[in-house]
Amino acid sequence: IVLRPGVSPLELVSRDTIIRLDQFFKSISHEVRKRFKNHKLIATLEFPVLFLGAKPSKTPSFYSFMNFADFGLGTWHPKGGMFQVINAMKNLALELGVTINTQQNVTKIQVDKSKATGIAIGNSIVEGDIVLSGADYHHSETLLETKYRQYSEAYWNKKTFAPSSLLFYVGFNKKLKNVSHHNLFFDSSFEQHAEEIYDRPQWPKNPLFYANFPSITDASMAPDGCETGFFLIPIAPNLKDTRELRDQYFQIIIKRFENLTQQKVKNAILFKEDFCVSDFIEQYNSYKGNAYGMANTLLQTAFLRPKLKSKKVDNLYFTGQLTVPGPGVPPALISGKLVSELIAKHQTPSI
Repeated sequence: IVLRPGVSPLELVSRDTIIRLDQFFKSISHEVRKRFKNHKLIATLEFPVLFLGAKPSKTPSFYSFMNFADFGLGTWHPKGGMFQVINAMKNLALELGVTINTQQNVTKIQVDKSKATGIAIGNSIVEGDIVLSGADYHHSETLLETKYRQYSEAYWNKKTFAPSSLLFYVGFNKKLKNVSHHNLFFDSSFEQHAEEIYDRPQWPKNPLFYANFPSITDASMAPDGCETGFFLIPIAPNLKDTRELRDQYFQIIIKRFENLTQQKVKNAILFKEDFCVSDFIEQYNSYKGNAYGMANTLLQTAFLRPKLKSKKVDNLYFTGQLTVPGPGVPPALISGKLVSELIAKHQTPSI
């Protein structure tokens, strides 16, 4: 299903999906709690599901493959950090003859007689046989005249979106103890935090958080004797985001971090940067400041998601985490593969 373009409901019909049909109607929460009783194990298996865009009780158990990826296949760290993945993709594109232009805002998708003909960058027009947008889907459609948009504001507003995040990037002038590369802190209520994301959107009273210290695995990520890491709090999208709130939540989690890991770190902070709802909007044109895309609920899965190919404009395509297969880096990359196959199928090279 993940490798299907979401064009037709018939994509879901196969021997494997028929055998596992119940996975679409049972929740991950149901499956996890059927097998585990320890509340920490339950929280560990349910926490990643928050980033799919729904509470575990409302996410089809089909998506339990996320836990298989984490615990069955294991996680990988690209030496030098995730930027090196981006850098490798850029270098490959350049080798293949791609021209990459940066620091240029697209202001309009050009359409002539219901056919995409290029893009506008300020007063300049870049013509093209095909227009493919990997930007936020909602934002991409605002670059079209209203009559060429497939989805109304009402459509987007009623959809369920994955969380936003409050992120802190922190450098320490010493090595930290009692931590691993990946760390989940579950010293507060998982259920309450999930409700404050999806049922009653608000800043969480006692947030769960995740901490990542890549320098534990990769020495190139920090100078000798130092540690680098980030802290992540999942929050509801579209929340009011202020400097005071960011500072308040950093103090909350760093105090808990010190208590739980039994060490003092505040005085060891060399630098701190933060990133939150308003940054996702400003830097990525992210709808309501979401961080992960449209939720993968049952009614927002596969062919029920926004389409890879525009229904109103020929030669216009979309990719990314608001279309198929869903939110996250791997699905976004798969989305690029799916749309490339769709373009190859629908476009006839000119002679």
